Amino acid sequence: MTWGHGWMVGAVLKLRADIRADRTLSGARVRALRIVLISALVPLSFTLVQCGKAPDPTALAANSQANVQVVAKSSPKVASGDTFEDRFPAPQFRERFPSTSESFLQRQMSDFSPKRAVQQQPQPEQAPYKVASLAPQVPYQRPPREDLTTLVSMKSSAFPYFGNNPASDVPFLNIAKGDRRGHRSYSGRVFWQDETYSDNRVLMHVPEHFDVRKPGVIVVFFHGNGATLERDVRDRQLVPQQVTDSGANAVLLAPQLAVDAADSSAGKFWQAGGLKRFMEESANHLARLTGDPNSARAFANMPIVIVGYSGGFLPTAWSLEVGGISDRVRGVVLLDAVYGEMDKFASWIESHRSGFFVSSYTRHTARRDRELMSMLRQKGISVSEDMDGPLRPGSVVFVETGDSITHRDYVTRAWTRDPLKDVLVKMSATPSLALTRVASTNPAASSR
Repeated sequence: MTWGHGWMVGAVLKLRADIRADRTLSGARVRALRIVLISALVPLSFTLVQCGKAPDPTALAANSQANVQVVAKSSPKVASGDTFEDRFPAPQFRERFPSTSESFLQRQMSDFSPKRAVQQQPQPEQAPYKVASLAPQVPYQRPPREDLTTLVSMKSSAFPYFGNNPASDVPFLNIAKGDRRGHRSYSGRVFWQDETYSDNRVLMHVPEHFDVRKPGVIVVFFHGNGATLERDVRDRQLVPQQVTDSGANAVLLAPQLAVDAADSSAGKFWQAGGLKRFMEESANHLARLTGDPNSARAFANMPIVIVGYSGGFLPTAWSLEVGGISDRVRGVVLLDAVYGEMDKFASWIESHRSGFFVSSYTRHTARRDRELMSMLRQKGISVSEDMDGPLRPGSVVFVETGDSITHRDYVTRAWTRDPLKDVLVKMSATPSLALTRVASTNPAASSR
């Protein structure tokens, strides 16, 4: 039967029956909720009564164990390897309450003292700059490495040389035998080009502590007569080791001159710009040796200290006179080496008062060293005759050694043991700007 807006009478009767049923169910739920609340509040009332008393440890332990047993009995189907005890182990009595010899204060201190010790540890100092990395920020450290010592062939090294001898203006190779060419020395002895003047190698040494990013210096070592780079410069005279032991931020270049011969010829260092070309080529080799191709520019502008031993005086003098980069030479060290060319040494000293000059000598070269001292004093240049003081820009030092010091051992024993090391140590003690700044008191000198 339809009524009103489409409602049916039968549907209304059914709706009323459903409402009565819902009310009956709601009443049953309310009664059940009341029973649950009453059963929960009754034990709570007993607990509140006892809240002012310390808990009985024995009762708590017994209750904990009883609860575990009840749960185990009520869950007989739980596997032995996955029981309530396995997943939620009952707290041990000794973990929750102090022993008779402890107090709560002692237990708290033992719990927190390790944390406090960790917090009191000094915090690491933060790096002054950031590292472009997702890893934690750490101070930059140069990758560790050992000393680098090697022999490198260079086109600009002293030999082979096919030019003239500037002393006589005649070809250096002044004698021939068939296809073989050679040089007759001042003593009249003939040295053949293929045996004596064909080695273009250079001994390069980079100490393990060298840092191209810091002010540094390149030591150019010209060896004496009757020497080879490996047997004498490296192993007997210990030149690379002296550079390393000095601690100076320095590298070493030692070109092979006449191989194991009584000859002081300068080869390509006789030529105008010879030292400049040598230093330009060596900059690229040093950059590759250190593993940083971008450092070639730094090496190409680094100050130079020239060390000449014995017959090495000749390439030293000509490098100062016509080398093309005399403004980069910050110091000259002669080890029993003033056998001539005093005018070239005096000219460089006078024109480069920002550099230093050291000459140590035995009785074999004493006459020429004293002549050079006299020349300098006449020019108004102050001369010192001991190595006790520091080396400063403008220092000019002459040191005479006794008869007990032999010429052969002079590179390792002169006024002191390891004289090259001593010079580098004294040089490094001077403020870095004074020795590494490229400057010249005579503007015209830089083009010589």
